[in-house]
Amino acid sequence: MASLAELEGYFKGLAEATRLRIINLLLYGELCGCDIQYVLNLTQSNVSRHLTYLKHAGLVTDRREGFRVFHRLTDAANDRLRPLFEFLRSAFATDRIFQNDLLQLRQAIENGVCQMRPVAILPQLVRWEPQAGSAGTAQSGSPPLRSEGHVQVSFAEAETPAGSGKRASKR
Repeated sequence: MASLAELEGYFKGLAEATRLRIINLLLYGELCGCDIQYVLNLTQSNVSRHLTYLKHAGLVTDRREGFRVFHRLTDAANDRLRPLFEFLRSAFATDRIFQNDLLQLRQAIENGVCQMRPVAILPQLVRWEPQAGSAGTAQSGSPPLRSEGHVQVSFAEAETPAGSGKRASKR
């Protein structure tokens, strides 16, 4: 039997619409965070915050595989949570929002939304050392906006590993 503190934690975890929508998706199996992000149309940080809350409530667990984090409901064989998850599945079955989320999830999985994207190769970092008489060194100690011998590179100018010249994504 669950303690009062455990029950309180479970229901606090479920007391928000976004977390209920995440539970709805996870009732059908383990998902990468990017799938959840795509279906709910939320930022990575927002999804991560809600998943962390569910994890602390004892409803969700995760595992890492490289850069990806996969989330699932805590062990379904857990006698305390199985009835709760079964109730939620039946409650979600009659709501249009939850059903639309499942349709979006099916499309996301079929279309392969969860794919690793190429990471931009960062330029070699150059240590900036102030030189006597260079602008910006006397007052602030910070590098000047332009300094001879140093190259300024923005992330938008960095190329992908394949050298395609496409702008790097922030992902």
